[in-house]
Amino acid sequence: MPYDVKLPDIGEGVAEGEIVRWLVKPGEAVKEDQPLVEVMTDKASVEIPSPRTGSIAALHAEEGQVVPVGTVIVSIAVAGEEASTQPAAAAARPPAAAGGGAAAAAGAPPSGAAPGSGAGQVRATPAVRQLAKQLGVTLERLAGSGPGGTVTAEDVRQAAAGAPAAARAGAPAGGPSRAVAAIGATAARAPRPDEPEERQPLRGLRRRIAEHMRRSLSTAAQFTFVAECDMTAVVEHRARLRERAEYQGLRLTYLAYVLEALIQPLRDFPLLNASLDDAAGEIVLKRYYHLGIATETEDGLTVPILHHADRLGLLEIAREIQRLSEAARAHKLTVEELQGGTFTVTSTGARGGLLATPILHHPQVAILGVHEVKPKPAVVDGAIVARELTNLSLSLDHRVVDGAVGADFLYAVVARLEHPETWLTGKDTA
Repeated sequence: MPYDVKLPDIGEGVAEGEIVRWLVKPGEAVKEDQPLVEVMTDKASVEIPSPRTGSIAALHAEEGQVVPVGTVIVSIAVAGEEASTQPAAAAARPPAAAGGGAAAAAGAPPSGAAPGSGAGQVRATPAVRQLAKQLGVTLERLAGSGPGGTVTAEDVRQAAAGAPAAARAGAPAGGPSRAVAAIGATAARAPRPDEPEERQPLRGLRRRIAEHMRRSLSTAAQFTFVAECDMTAVVEHRARLRERAEYQGLRLTYLAYVLEALIQPLRDFPLLNASLDDAAGEIVLKRYYHLGIATETEDGLTVPILHHADRLGLLEIAREIQRLSEAARAHKLTVEELQGGTFTVTSTGARGGLLATPILHHPQVAILGVHEVKPKPAVVDGAIVARELTNLSLSLDHRVVDGAVGADFLYAVVARLEHPETWLTGKDTA
């Protein structure tokens, strides 16, 4: 009999994952530890390796499908054993997504199961469940429009607005709607030059970002405070230290200075290094400083965490920024490197722009946006001179942080960046 591979327990609090992309196909030979599938959870995007050497007997989930932890997702005919072409027992596998066929029929929910569910259980991601709780929507009453009847965030929002879920789904329980099937068919083939539109499935990291941003905006009372910062002293210090950093294989960015400058203000204003436990009605003050670094990847924005930033010097922070950014773009981040953030920094880099209003990385209560540093005219001691200026945008959850507290915090950060000689240590000087 084939060896059944189940979706493993990827991390604390992860109950299910989305099949983003299969890296193998039925009949293909695989080796032990060879990546089989890319799975996206609320915590991370990970590749599940093969526990055995053999050949792929069957795939039990389709791309875009959300399956619970412990579900059989693939069967491997182990080398040296008699291969079986029969799929795993229907009770062990999830309902199949759009695409039909024998697998879809075998995985259909039993008669009487709740719409949009498998085996009587609603299929929805943790983010969608949280959104439903916030909007007062009962998931069991919805017919999901997602793959295999999965309830999506849009289903929940439309239900909250009064739209009938069954009418939206347009399909029997457990089966894909005509709209979903059409979207899948359109995205699967190459668009013709004369087609005015192209549809692509919202899945993987892009879908997680969409759900997370919507949940953040619908939960927190967000506002943004902006201040100008004179980075001239930082620019000069970086110019002196750049050769030494490059000799060590480091790319010394302004972001490293910002992260190093943040630590003391976060100590002085603990409400900025906190989260709000809505269920318990408690503000959770963090006595550790795990800084999230918003990083652009080909799949979307990822936020790796620089743990215990307060224990690192400037060049050590630069090294960690470089390591985490490279790992994010190569899909090599561990689950731990995506968890535990207490405050997030996002940067527009060299793209420019005057300011932005960053969206909070919920449940954090603060995020700092850093913009392009460039020469601008400024008044210094009554004279107009050229200075290296930037804008800092601080978005806050007004339920926890008042405007005056946020302003005091941001100006404390500005003061440190304008006078780096007051906090840079000897090993951080050229």
